[in-house]
Amino acid sequence: MSRTIRWIVGGVLGGAAIAAGAAALSAATAFAGPADAHSGPVADPEAAITGDALASASAAALAAVGGGTVTQTEVGDEESYYEVEVTFADGHQVDVQLDENFALVTTIPDGDGG
Repeated sequence: MSRTIRWIVGGVLGGAAIAAGAAALSAATAFAGPADAHSGPVADPEAAITGDALASASAAALAAVGGGTVTQTEVGDEESYYEVEVTFADGHQVDVQLDENFALVTTIPDGDGG
C-alpha cells in the first residue's frame, strides 16, 4: 500500500512541477515582447531597428513623407510595430509609424525638432 501512495504523491508533485515550469516558460515568453520578423524576439520593446528591417523601415518611412533623413528608429513602439523618426532640412521632424509589414500606419509631427 505504501508503494501505491508514493506513486500517487510523486505523480501529483511531478505534475505540479511540470505545470510550474510551463507557467514560468510562458511568463518568460510573454515578457520578451514583440518579435521582429526579421531578427527574432525583441528584448527591449524600444530597441532600435536593425539589419534588413532597418533598411526596409527606412525606405518605407522616407517614401511616406517624401524624403528627409532617418535620425532614430524603434521596434515595438507604443503606437505601432516600427517607428522611424525623419528629420527634414529645415529641422522639423516627423515620426512615421509602420506595421510589421512596413506599411504606413500614421505620421505624427515630433515637437523635438527645430
